Amino acid sequence: MKCLIQRVKCAEVAVKKETIAQIKAGILIFLAVEKDDTVEQAEKLAQKIIQLRIFNDQNNKPNLNIIQTQNSILVVSQFTLAGSTKKGNRPSFVGAEHPEKAIKIYDHFCAFIQSNVTDTQKGMFGAHMDVHLINDGPYTLWLEA
Repeated sequence: MKCLIQRVKCAEVAVKKETIAQIKAGILIFLAVEKDDTVEQAEKLAQKIIQLRIFNDQNNKPNLNIIQTQNSILVVSQFTLAGSTKKGNRPSFVGAEHPEKAIKIYDHFCAFIQSNVTDTQKGMFGAHMDVHLINDGPYTLWLEA
């Protein structure tokens, strides 16, 4: 399981030009479920993200987590993070989990986040999405489970 997270001032996801999810300040998570990933890994990764101290305190130091700031989270499925470009110029996505299993782990990941962060939004699994964001910092991290 791989994810790219970005601290954002705001973010939104649109499908067919219709906004389906949006947040103000918080974390935008691009999540890829890979072959043989488990719900246990999803929970561990979600817990790590929730506990990350990436928000500034009163001294402008990144000492606060998402719960302490009461900010929001937007989760977007992104199987292309599982892509490999080791051979040739066309990415291979053989490392990505099949959609039938991936959606279950993605939904479990989102549910776990939502049980800890009240304002949790998500994109539409498997859809072509337009993602708009204002990156805060920029502050971007790569995590793997």
